[in-house]
Amino acid sequence: MAGGWSKDGAEQEQIESTLNDAIQRARSQLPHGASLEVCEECGDPIPDARRQAMQGVRLCVACQGELDKKQSSVSGYNRRGSKDSQLR
Repeated sequence: MAGGWSKDGAEQEQIESTLNDAIQRARSQLPHGASLEVCEECGDPIPDARRQAMQGVRLCVACQGELDKKQSSVSGYNRRGSKDSQLR
């Protein structure tokens, strides 16, 4: 149900766009290639179980945990259609 200046189906398009953005962001962060035997950050060995569980591992569990904490959370709100994004 669209109202005002929006066309029919605009809400669904925005929801789909938000989901597609989230999927693309998640896929871009997946490791790829051969796993390393030692951590890029600290140089500690990466356990075989971790390297086999996920292909392309580059960090040990501790360093990966720290990286995950530092990464900013991304809002699930699609700002493309918001008034704030149009004012900037």
